[in-house]
Amino acid sequence: MDGIINVYKEKGWTSHDVVARMRGILGIRKIGHTGTLDPDAEGVLPVCIGRATRLSDMMADETKTYRAVMLLGVVTDTQDTSGTVLEKRSADGVTQEQAFSAVSSFVGSYHQIPPMYSARKVNGRKLYELARAGKVVEREAKEVQILDICVEKMDLPRVTMTVICSKGTYIRTLCHDIGQRLGCGACMEDLVRTRTGRFRIEDSLKLDEIEALRDAGELERWILSLDTVFEDLPPLRAVAGTAGDKLLHNGNPFLPEHVSARFAVQEKYERARVYDSEGRFIGIYGYDREKKRYQPQKIFGVP
Repeated sequence: MDGIINVYKEKGWTSHDVVARMRGILGIRKIGHTGTLDPDAEGVLPVCIGRATRLSDMMADETKTYRAVMLLGVVTDTQDTSGTVLEKRSADGVTQEQAFSAVSSFVGSYHQIPPMYSARKVNGRKLYELARAGKVVEREAKEVQILDICVEKMDLPRVTMTVICSKGTYIRTLCHDIGQRLGCGACMEDLVRTRTGRFRIEDSLKLDEIEALRDAGELERWILSLDTVFEDLPPLRAVAGTAGDKLLHNGNPFLPEHVSARFAVQEKYERARVYDSEGRFIGIYGYDREKKRYQPQKIFGVP
C-alpha cells in the first residue's frame, strides 16, 4: 500500500500518536507524518504510507494555513493556554484598530524565536526537554514568512484570524509576538490547521472514520497516489523496448530519446514526473542542459 491519506488530527493526540494508530489500522509499519501539530491543536495532518514516506520531508516544506484564536492580556510559558500563566495584563486599552494594525504588521518576513516548549533542537537536545527540566537556553531567531493574515472575528480580548505561512512558523509564537507589540501580551487559545499544500480540511478523515472505511473495504479510494503531489509537473513516460525502463528502475539518469515523443520531449522540461513504460510512477527528474539528460531528483522506486 503506497500513498497519502489526509488525516484530521484531533485534540489530545500527538502527531506520533496518529502514526501509531494508523499503523494499527492499516497493519503497515512504513508510515510517517508530514509536519508536527501540537497535542492541543487539530486539523490537517497528511500521513504517508509505504513508498510515499519518502515524500514526508518534501511535504513538510509546503505552505500551511491555520485558523487561530489569540487571547490578549495573558502570557504563558508555552505561549498557549495550556501552559503556566506568567503574567496577566489588562487589554482594556487596546482598540480594535490597534489590534488589527498589530496583526497586519506581521505580514511578510520576520525573525521568530522558537518557543522553549517545542521540538526544535539546540546542541542535540529538544527544547521542550530542557524546558521541562526548568532550563531556558538562548535560541537563534529563524526567518519565517507570513504570507497573509486575515482577521475573521474580533471580540476583544480575543482575535480570530487565518494565517498562511511558511514551514517552521510557530503560530503560538506569532500570537505572543503580536501581544508584545501591542504591549499587553498574548497567547494562543485555539489552533486548527486548515490546509497543508493541496490537502484541505474539508477532505480530511478522522481516525475512527478511517477505521470504519477499512472495515467497509472502502478506504482505498481515499488514498491518494504518490504522483498526485506532483500533478503540476509535466509527465514523461519511458518507451518500451528501449533502455529507459532499466535506467529508471535503477534510479539512473536517462536521455530524452528514452521517453515517449508524445510527451513533448523536445521541450526539455526543467522538472518532470517520470513513469516507466507500464505507467508506474518512478520519481521526479530534472533536465541537465550541460549533460543533455534527465537527472534523478527524488526517486520512489518500482512499486
